[in-house]
Amino acid sequence: MTNDNNKPYIVLISIHGLLRGQNLELGRDADTGGQTKYVVELARALGAHPEVGHVDLLTRRVVDPSVSADYAQPVERLADNVQIVRIDCGEEMYLPKEQLWDCLDNFADSVLDYFKQQVRKPAIIHSHYADAGYVGTRISHQLGIPLVHTGHSLGRSKRRQLLAAGHSKASLETRYNITRRIEAEETTLSVAERVITSTRQEVTEQYALYDHYQPERMRVVPPGTDLEQFHAPQGDEDRSAIAAEVCRFLQEPAKPIILALSRPDPRKNIGQLVGAYGESPELQQLANLVIIAGNRDDISDMDTGAQEVLNDILLTVDQYDLYGKVAYPKHHQAFEVSTLYRLAALSKGVFVNPALTEPFGLTLIEAAASGVPIVATEDGGPTDIIGNCRNGYLIDPLDRADIISKLLRVLSEPQQWAQFVANGLQGVRKHYSWQAHTEKYMEVLQPLITRTEASPPLRTRRRQQLHHDRALFSSLDHNLLGDPQALACFIEALQANRRCVLFGIATGRRLDSAIKVLKKHRIPMPDVLVTSLGTEIHYAPNLVPDTAWERHIDHLWHPRIIRSILSELPGLKLQPKSEQNRFKVSYYIDPQTAPDMQQINSLLHQEGQTVNAVLSFGQYLDIVPVRASKGLALRWVADKRDIPLERVLAAGGSGSDEDMMRGNTLAVVVANRHYEELSDLENAEKIFFATRPCAEGILEAIDHYNFFQTCEVVTT
Repeated sequence: MTNDNNKPYIVLISIHGLLRGQNLELGRDADTGGQTKYVVELARALGAHPEVGHVDLLTRRVVDPSVSADYAQPVERLADNVQIVRIDCGEEMYLPKEQLWDCLDNFADSVLDYFKQQVRKPAIIHSHYADAGYVGTRISHQLGIPLVHTGHSLGRSKRRQLLAAGHSKASLETRYNITRRIEAEETTLSVAERVITSTRQEVTEQYALYDHYQPERMRVVPPGTDLEQFHAPQGDEDRSAIAAEVCRFLQEPAKPIILALSRPDPRKNIGQLVGAYGESPELQQLANLVIIAGNRDDISDMDTGAQEVLNDILLTVDQYDLYGKVAYPKHHQAFEVSTLYRLAALSKGVFVNPALTEPFGLTLIEAAASGVPIVATEDGGPTDIIGNCRNGYLIDPLDRADIISKLLRVLSEPQQWAQFVANGLQGVRKHYSWQAHTEKYMEVLQPLITRTEASPPLRTRRRQQLHHDRALFSSLDHNLLGDPQALACFIEALQANRRCVLFGIATGRRLDSAIKVLKKHRIPMPDVLVTSLGTEIHYAPNLVPDTAWERHIDHLWHPRIIRSILSELPGLKLQPKSEQNRFKVSYYIDPQTAPDMQQINSLLHQEGQTVNAVLSFGQYLDIVPVRASKGLALRWVADKRDIPLERVLAAGGSGSDEDMMRGNTLAVVVANRHYEELSDLENAEKIFFATRPCAEGILEAIDHYNFFQTCEVVTT
């Protein structure tokens, strides 16, 4: 190593994946992705910083004929004062990260041996991901070196995503060692003097799930952007292959481009954008809409979520007759993404991200670096980006009028457009370049290196269980709404106990409608959103859909047959398309002329249709799969999270809430209930009938059951 005793020696640890200085095999497998690129670029950028003496990037040495011999070299120079050092870690063959846990102690001991051979100890150890956190914790304890940590992804969030995708709890342990990973993360968070994240949202919504959550030790340092790849137009972009592909869709290709680029994921909310464009003749007159939604050969071969998004785009284009105004190419190459941004810039267009939530917003930074103003969701990372760069507008992604208004403002004000471009280019260099990243990074490290700032004391409360101890599920409109003062008291009590209590909303509303109501009434995002009468389950913070639930409820479900059977019944009228979904057929019902529920159920059964028919508020009839309901969805989530039903408090007030409250759950019927629909519950045991309405009734039940006070949390 270089011997510059006046400047700090920094060690980065990133154990899994395949790391080398050139031609990174990004995407080779799940372990060779963004983290490997980040740590190599961080090592180089730190080495170029004038206040850094030497940088070692420690990783696992791999001797395996199935991978390049580069990964077997003990040392690889990246610069005069930067090197990748490969340390033996048990088995020499290349292994996925989930199989490395048993050899991490060997790796840690070998790292200690390596440090003994150096002329001085590191000033800082920065671990990346849970496995490196485990090693970094051991070394930090033994050598007294400050530990800095970046999680990149977190086990608690990963566990939720995998359960939502249909993995069993047993398979999570066998395949992913998930409990071991989470415990390693907890230990790392208890030791690390600083935790570096990309966004504030990571701090408040992901790390907050951990018992050793120490927000005062956390610092937001946005990752650097490759400004050689993403830059202002050079004038030849319009002659590229991707430009020709876009232009073939458009009648007037010279118009400004409204560019949207994302995966075909319902959470990206692209359908809302197309609908907003279709509703605005002025937008159509001013600009073309270009949608880059992944790559596809045949929509019918894609997963259900992607199919729904793409079909929605095509149907909306047809609904508003947007042919010749909207481009939606089937294919693009990764290197063409930067060209697309520059095409938008050349056209004096705008980049738009209408996602329901956006944890960071890398595409926004790339667009800004390419000279394009941005319009982006107000939920998540874009708030920080636009706050720093002052190069566009935030939007409510569920408000089409707001989307239209902000796009029109960007496109119709040339001076403001030019100012946004200049602000974006300057803001990216100042806040999101690699130089900006390392400057802020060194600001975070300096007090630890010089020992001029004591780390805040560790304050933690450990749960006896790995996950939430209990859960509170409530319907939305007639439970939480109606009394703003009581709602504020409920939110305050809930927030004080969120570490212990999983909070769920179960509603007949669609996902986007439910989120809109939550925002309007300042209700914190639930841990779980059960929407469309139990046919959809999404998990915070990123609204991850429970695809296993979708597969589960598809059993015996034939919506076309149901619509045909009920089409001639008096007193029934199909609700608008916006209220229907893949697993819900919804009607308005007139009780004066329609058959009663017993007759409707009998008719469906006679035709061989086994379903749940739900009457709500005396005017809405919803037909959903037999395996779907609010109560069944609640039980599915409770089982996935290992929460006994006896520790679930379900609050309701209408007929669609009934099966949440029956059985072994704790239950409360608020005083403003729909009496006729819930009359049968009056004879049920273990159900508390509140004397007060809305959120005040739920607070009454919380006191009645001593619900928060009996949470099993112990202090360590």
